[in-house]
Amino acid sequence: MSLDRWIALILLGVCLAYGYTAWFTMDAGLAPFMKRNPIWPSTFPKVLSVLGILTSLVILLGLEKSQPVDGEIDYRRLTDYNLGQAITLLALMVAYALCLRPLGFILSTSAFLILGPIILGDRKWHVMIPAAVIATLVVWYLVQQVLGIYMRPLPGFIGG
Repeated sequence: MSLDRWIALILLGVCLAYGYTAWFTMDAGLAPFMKRNPIWPSTFPKVLSVLGILTSLVILLGLEKSQPVDGEIDYRRLTDYNLGQAITLLALMVAYALCLRPLGFILSTSAFLILGPIILGDRKWHVMIPAAVIATLVVWYLVQQVLGIYMRPLPGFIGG
């Protein structure tokens, strides 16, 4: 079995466990007035689990492959690919998660959105920096002001 099918099999197991949790255990603790609502807190996890199961089954059954492609990843030759970029990007994701609270949302998210494309080889600074800052500020505004969820915008030592 190829690598993509092994990964699909693992994801199928994860989605089945996630779906079981969403369908059977999440709704048990709902308050009586919540049971009359058309959308429950478990609605999105239910949709995600069904979509994940269907996608995994499509890959497992080979329905997504119409013709052989020469550009498929060969797991026996992983050293031929840009593993350095991938590992550095994963390290940047971990650093972003760790810096989110101490540095604040705006600074850490802007840095992540600027450094990510740099790692991947993008050098259009005049587009990248304004786009990252604008996207960060728009997301912060929507979450903070529209949804009412508090996110520390600035580092604690600045007054965030």
